[in-house]
Parts: sequence; structure tokens; C-alpha cells
Amino acid sequence: MKLVINLLFFTAAFFSMVHLSFGQNEEQPDSVKLVYVFDMKSDIDPRMNRKVTLALEDAKEKKAAMIIVHMDTYGGAVNDADDIRTLFLESEIPIHSFIDKDAASAGALISIACDSIYMARGGSIGAATVVMGGTGEAAPDKYQSYMRSMMRSTAEATGRDPQIAEAMVDEDLEVEGISNAGEVITFSVSEAIANGFCEAEVASIDEIIERNGLENYEVYRYEPSVAEDIISFFLNPAVSGFLILVIFAGIYFEIQTPGIGFPLAASGIAVVLYFIPYYLTGLASNLELVIFIVGITLLAVEVFVIPGFGVFGILGIICVLAGLTMGMLPNDLFDFTFVSSGKLFTALLTVILSVIVSTVLIFSLTPKVNQWKSFSKISLADTHQKSEGYTSSFYSNEMLGKQGVSHTRLMPSGKVLIDDEIYDAYSRGEFIDRGETVQVISTEGTSLRVKKVQA
Repeated sequence: MKLVINLLFFTAAFFSMVHLSFGQNEEQPDSVKLVYVFDMKSDIDPRMNRKVTLALEDAKEKKAAMIIVHMDTYGGAVNDADDIRTLFLESEIPIHSFIDKDAASAGALISIACDSIYMARGGSIGAATVVMGGTGEAAPDKYQSYMRSMMRSTAEATGRDPQIAEAMVDEDLEVEGISNAGEVITFSVSEAIANGFCEAEVASIDEIIERNGLENYEVYRYEPSVAEDIISFFLNPAVSGFLILVIFAGIYFEIQTPGIGFPLAASGIAVVLYFIPYYLTGLASNLELVIFIVGITLLAVEVFVIPGFGVFGILGIICVLAGLTMGMLPNDLFDFTFVSSGKLFTALLTVILSVIVSTVLIFSLTPKVNQWKSFSKISLADTHQKSEGYTSSFYSNEMLGKQGVSHTRLMPSGKVLIDDEIYDAYSRGEFIDRGETVQVISTEGTSLRVKKVQA
């Protein structure tokens, strides 16, 4: 456990250092004005939240004169949209939104938070009603009320009509001459210009710059750093699935061959590589990490302390799977209201398939491990034959075939009770719970080899 925690902190520090080293660029000369451009062309979620945060920090470091957000989104998570619009409202650098072609829902909120809005031909802005992630139906009124409040206050802060902004959310709100009751406002380019929600129709970013009277400028487009590319790689569901496979396989082989350390280290590294990218992008939180660690602890208690497989083992498996699944989803504690059915399905499918594949591989490869040449370097896999003088019997042949009960749990070593005497014993590899009937099948060496007698 301590190893995993240390690896988590080390990897987080590593990603931070890599980001800093690759994220720093030379500042522009004072005579050249820097126009900082970044895209917002996907769902508004924790990943977009992180991207915008990094881009704004980078623009500030580069002393950009202007920021242009190239937008085309149908919206996303309300909480992440709130974070982004707050960043825009607090920005000391002027921010302009270039809607090409859609700024719906959360995208409309973020655009309204900008100092000015420009739209490409055929663009639209509005339709900010909050919907449920799984069904697409309108969310309960408490969410609508929150969104109405944000739209209204954001419009007030940027000098736009707050009633129109609110009517983009509330279909029951009628704005005279603009909308009727029963419909939310969605503006075309000309309608947005007429009602103060767009400065002009433009065809390019250069046209926006010219309209703002900026001369002697250089356009800088934000590109993710190497660290961000690495994080994106590990966010791939296929990579996450492989890491889950390594986690389970490492834990299993460490239990089967305690003391080697390599399987546990591999499992620990896989845990770090799985959670850190999701944690940095805001998908995984402390809650998911705690649930996962509690699950591992419960499994350890079940294996090493309590004989058999019962409540602790079942709860441990549930917690581990829940931690891995929730870490991939933008949930708020246990609230999955705004988690789309597609993302939920992808997360569940990734975790379940990985567990199934790891289980199949564990039971199919375990008997063959000792035959691998590489494994023989860390484990004695050769069989020393009795005819070659390598083995000796510590017990008489009279013990062969005798039955008794397991005095402790065999994992696979332990103690057995035969004829009121306690002996060191080991199984053929399987775990045998305390109190099970066993039979001696070999007396070679200093421990008895036993097997479980089926009732």
C-alpha cells in the first residue's frame, strides 16, 4: 500500500515537471502583439476544463494581447462550464469567442462570458436547457434554476441582455418580439447580431483581429504539451483496460508467489498510470482513490486474516471495480445525472472486459509460468528428481495416504493436524481453508504435501 501511495505522488510530480519543462516558450518581443488561439470543439467536460485552464495560464505567461476561442460545441457538464466561464470573466486578457458553427447549452454560457462574440456564416447560439446525461430529457428544475441564474448573471457581467440569456434556458420565459412561451431561444447569426449577442459575422480569425484594430501581431495556436499527450494516451479506454489487467494479474501472482515483489510492483505502477491521468483531468477524485484502496484492503483482510471467501471479499471486489469505473466518469460524488449513457457504457465495458480477460489469462497461464525461461531467473522452476539424489524423506512412508484436517489456512503452505499431531504442510498450489479434510499425497522433504479431500 505504501508503495502505491509513493508511486502516486512521484508520478504526479513527474507529470507536473514535464508539463512545466515543455510548456514554457519564449515571450514575444514587445513590438509584436501575440494573439493566442485555442480550440473548444468537443464536449465541455473535465478534460476541456483542464485544457482551458492550461491555455489561459500559458497565454498569461506569454503576455498575450488577445485570446480567441475557436468554438464549435453542443455543450456538456454544467459544473465544468461554470468553471470555464468564471475563468473567462476573471481574465485580464480580452477573450473573444469565434462560433464556428455551434455554441449550444454550456457552449452558449461560455460564449456569453467572453468580451465579444463573432460567428461564422450558418452559426447558432443558445438552447441552454440542462438535460440528463443518460436520456437527453430536461433535468429537474433545481438544475434549470442554477443554469438560468448563471446565464443571467454572466450576461449582466458582459453587458448583454440578461432576460434573453435566461430565456435560452427557460422555455416558459417569453421575451417580447423575440420568443414565445414554450420555446427556448436559439439565435442565428443575424438574430444574434440584432440582439447584441454577436458583434459581427466573420469568415476567419484574422478578420476578428482586424476588426479589433490590432496591428503587427502574431497568431499562436495552443498545442498540448508532451505531458498532455502522455496523459491523453493513458486516457484511451484500451490502455486503461490493459492497465486494469496488469493490476489484477499482479495482485494474483504476488499472492501466489509472496516475496518476489515484481508482480506487486507491476500492479502498483499500473494503479498509478491508471489513476493519475484521470485525476489530473478531474475525472477521478479523492473519493475514487479511497474506494479503490478500501477495496484492496478488504481483499487483503479476506485473503490473509479471515479464512474462506465471504463478505469482506465480495465487498472488496465491489469497491475495487467501483473505484476503477467511477474514475473514468465525470460524476459528482455518486451523482451520475449528467453522465451520458455512452460514457457510462464505455467505462463499464472497459472494466468488465478487462476483469474477464485477466481472469482467463491468469488461469490459463499460471500452469505455464514455471516453464518460461525468464521466470526461472527469479524462481527455482527446475524439478530435482529423487533418482538423482536431490530429495529425501523426513517422514516415514506410513504417513502417505493418511487423512487429517487443515490446522491453519494453506496459502499454499500452512499446518495440518493428523492423529492429534501438527505437521508443516503445503498444497498443490490451491488455497485450503482451515478445518478442511486433507490427505497426504507426498512425504518428500520436510513438509507434507496434501490435497483437499472432496466431501
